[in-house]
Amino acid sequence: MFNRDIIVIGGSSGATAPLKEILGRLPPDIPAAVFVVLHIPARGIGILSTVVHAAGRLPVKHAMDGMPIENGTVYLAAPDHHLLVVNGEIMLGRGPRENMVRPAIDPLFRSAALHYGPRVIGIILSGLLSDGASGLNAIKRCGGVAMVQAPTDALADEMPRRALEASSVDYCLPGAEIGDVLAGLTKAKADAAGPAPPDIRLEVDIAAGERIDSETLGTISRPAALTCPSCGGVLSHVTVDKPLRFRCQVGHAFTADVLAREQESRVDEAMRVALRIIEERAELVRRMAEDARASGRTAIAEMYDDRCIEYRRYADLIRQVVLKSLDLPAATGG
Repeated sequence: MFNRDIIVIGGSSGATAPLKEILGRLPPDIPAAVFVVLHIPARGIGILSTVVHAAGRLPVKHAMDGMPIENGTVYLAAPDHHLLVVNGEIMLGRGPRENMVRPAIDPLFRSAALHYGPRVIGIILSGLLSDGASGLNAIKRCGGVAMVQAPTDALADEMPRRALEASSVDYCLPGAEIGDVLAGLTKAKADAAGPAPPDIRLEVDIAAGERIDSETLGTISRPAALTCPSCGGVLSHVTVDKPLRFRCQVGHAFTADVLAREQESRVDEAMRVALRIIEERAELVRRMAEDARASGRTAIAEMYDDRCIEYRRYADLIRQVVLKSLDLPAATGG
């Protein structure tokens, strides 16, 4: 029998403060290893390391491929690699980005669920959008424990709220209370592991860099009339779990809110390009009208004047739509 000896933590905006609280409350002899993925730029990993070192008494290591997993140690995800845990050691995956980021939270959580099942405790902290919701659901499906920072306690409440919507969470607590509960949970014996769902194994393989094709993707999804914002390929709706999300044949993955945010930025860009083209067209026909009038071609000048008025009307309409879109609350909370 094993205890719950694998702790995986994910967060984004506002997550460093609760992470510091959690690690600061863990005993140095905790019978578990801790793995952390936060959405920070590569240059920010030093800041995260400083925060974690200052937080508690556990040694902190930057994850390296093939590194053995040791209890009582905190492992930080490496920049531009998915952090995966596989049968007693760390694997760094160069698979496609998920939700526009690498490392992403979901691959870590899925790999832990796949290989450690009921021994896993997954924790989602403050952050924007919904990375981690699918991975936390995978942990629950494999018998693990799911914890979420209380949305009312989070600086950015989207990530905790999405996680609560996607699965049946065992604990929803303020960040300051998670560490004490966590220390107690690691001492409890885990249930026996059952067979892992094949879709979780497939998505872990994708994160590790395994090849994916339409036939393989079709086992967990069905095609959707949507385009991947990363590569332009066709997206498929992943049907096996929550939240609503999509993958392309390259393997890029998006929850619906991240995809909506990417589409919104492209719609805004397209509208602005259209506005520029129409305004340039209006200016051109205005000059053509002046030229025709100067040449005594009154009928032609009037025709160009009418076209200029029409183009200006189109431009005003598009401008109003663009300005209105700026006033709308962000659908994704970006």
